[in-house]
Amino acid sequence: MTENKKAISVLTMNTLAFTVCFACWMMNGVLVTYLVDNGIFNWNQAEVGWLIGTPVLTGSILRLPMGILTDKYGGKWVFVILMLFTAFAMFLMSYANSFYQFMLGSLAFGVVGASFAVGIAYTAIWFKKEHQGTALGIFGAGNAGAALTSMAAPFVLSYLTDHGANPEAWRNLPKLYAGLLVVMTLLFTFFTYAKKVEQGVEKTLGERLRPLKNIRVWRFGFYYFYVFGGF
Repeated sequence: MTENKKAISVLTMNTLAFTVCFACWMMNGVLVTYLVDNGIFNWNQAEVGWLIGTPVLTGSILRLPMGILTDKYGGKWVFVILMLFTAFAMFLMSYANSFYQFMLGSLAFGVVGASFAVGIAYTAIWFKKEHQGTALGIFGAGNAGAALTSMAAPFVLSYLTDHGANPEAWRNLPKLYAGLLVVMTLLFTFFTYAKKVEQGVEKTLGERLRPLKNIRVWRFGFYYFYVFGGF
């Protein structure tokens, strides 16, 4: 297969995987709301806020280390491990019975939010500089996964619980997401190719963190804080 065809295959799989990952990342926004609204758990507003925000916080904080790992080892296997770990964490979420168990599960599956950093780095190395903007724009469309969960998950929960007749069936939603991640991981494994930044293994941690000395990096991070925060 030519490099161009490999690049297109990687971009396609990256975008699909990112879409599924972001759909999983936003699960608590729908699930926690459903559990409280239906009286399954009596969490107050602060607890609800923590449960909804925790996966987002985890995924955001881990983007830097996951980006470093991607540069060092290549995006394919970092992405695969990330998705499998998240699938396992989401499956365990289906057995949660308390606020603290939900918190632990949310911390664990929130790792999936770091897929953004992995996917961007893995996509970029397959394209020349003059095409990277287009490629990354296509990849970024995977943000739609958040909208898919917001729109579809309430209907899925209604179906799984037989319109509220069997409320405990909510536990099938995390299992469903875990299953989707496993399927996506298999597709991703078979239709992507290993590639990493040239001489990525030889760089020291200090060299990888050197861009943090550039004020532009912090300025763009500040912009992203507000733009994505608003999203």
